[in-house]
Amino acid sequence: MRKHEMGRDRRQFLKTGVACLAGATFFPPVLQEEPSPKSQETKKERKIVTRTLGKTGLRLPVVSMGVMNSDNPNLVKAALDAGIVLLDTAHGYQRGRNEEMIGGIIKDYPRDSYVIATKVPGEPTDRKTGLFTEEAKAEPFLEKFEISLKRLGLEYVDILYLHSVVRREATLYEPYMTAMENLKKEGKVRFIGVSTHRNEPEVIQAAIDSKVYDVVLTAYNFKQPHVEEMKKAIAQAAKAGLGIVAMKTQAGVYWDRERQHQINMKAALKWALQDENVHTTIPGFTTFDQMELDLTVMEDLSLTPQEKKDLQLGMKTGMNGLYCHQCETCLSQCPEIFDIPAFMRSYMYAYGYKNLAAAKESLECMDMSEIPCELCDTCSVRCPAGFHVRQRILDIARIQNVPEDLLV
Repeated sequence: MRKHEMGRDRRQFLKTGVACLAGATFFPPVLQEEPSPKSQETKKERKIVTRTLGKTGLRLPVVSMGVMNSDNPNLVKAALDAGIVLLDTAHGYQRGRNEEMIGGIIKDYPRDSYVIATKVPGEPTDRKTGLFTEEAKAEPFLEKFEISLKRLGLEYVDILYLHSVVRREATLYEPYMTAMENLKKEGKVRFIGVSTHRNEPEVIQAAIDSKVYDVVLTAYNFKQPHVEEMKKAIAQAAKAGLGIVAMKTQAGVYWDRERQHQINMKAALKWALQDENVHTTIPGFTTFDQMELDLTVMEDLSLTPQEKKDLQLGMKTGMNGLYCHQCETCLSQCPEIFDIPAFMRSYMYAYGYKNLAAAKESLECMDMSEIPCELCDTCSVRCPAGFHVRQRILDIARIQNVPEDLLV
């Protein structure tokens, strides 16, 4: 397929959309080289299931791409050519290189053939309360966004998220909401939203109540302990017109630190998409095989009996996995009032995602000069997920000694 033909087909796809399961669109699989007419006839067409992203009206495949862990431009190109439309990145991913890589790729594609979402954090934040401090102003936030636009080489992004909010008050923080609304009025952003990894139902409800946000990007997977509460919150948000994008769908990728037992990735992604209020997902595939596996999910969104069993593997074997629910139960148990969830998230990035840079970056705002766990003979924290908290913190804390140039 020639580039101009590919662009025309993708523009038509975005403009017209298709029905969810009943009227799925078909795209050709990724082409490694120009196929012969005969091979084109025999190649299997790819099924693309789409849903509408709330009141945005954007019709997107239910599988999008979280680009956070990818530094391979050929993989991103292959994803776009395979029918993926939404690329999700953030201002801080790979210290800005992620946005720069995406910018270098999309310049060769028609602007209406892809959707770009990026995220900018509000800072500073009180890590103990999850609230923005009095020093949190709109100006630095806007400056970071302008840098992101420049890296991406765009005049506007489709979705801008206030990144990683964990409290209702942070979601409704007026300086940032106003700044984002103004960007929308200026045409630099089409839609605005919030992303959340912790206290998700609270944040989602705040986004509904704001009547300002268009989209919510939320952690959502089969290992979350408050699944029914999450389903209810997501349903209410969808009913209110919010677009719902699910992340962390693969729940940490592995059941064990040694990476000997991988979670059934296809089953985990299907689990999230069983909820029709989830409009798209952003699995962070980093290889061509992983991409192909994620895309095959759309051949049949239903879970097979074996896939259901696979998702119960951890409970049956006693393996706790790497995904921290960020439930904060640990905080009241720790006499040092230590931000344990941040360390657990870093642990997952390192051992689940194999992304040491993200693991270290997630701890940059922490005072690492003294780790309280080093002074405790025993740990008083009893994690609902069964994590050995002290052991994991001491393990991941070693990353502070890894030189930056080894993480690039």
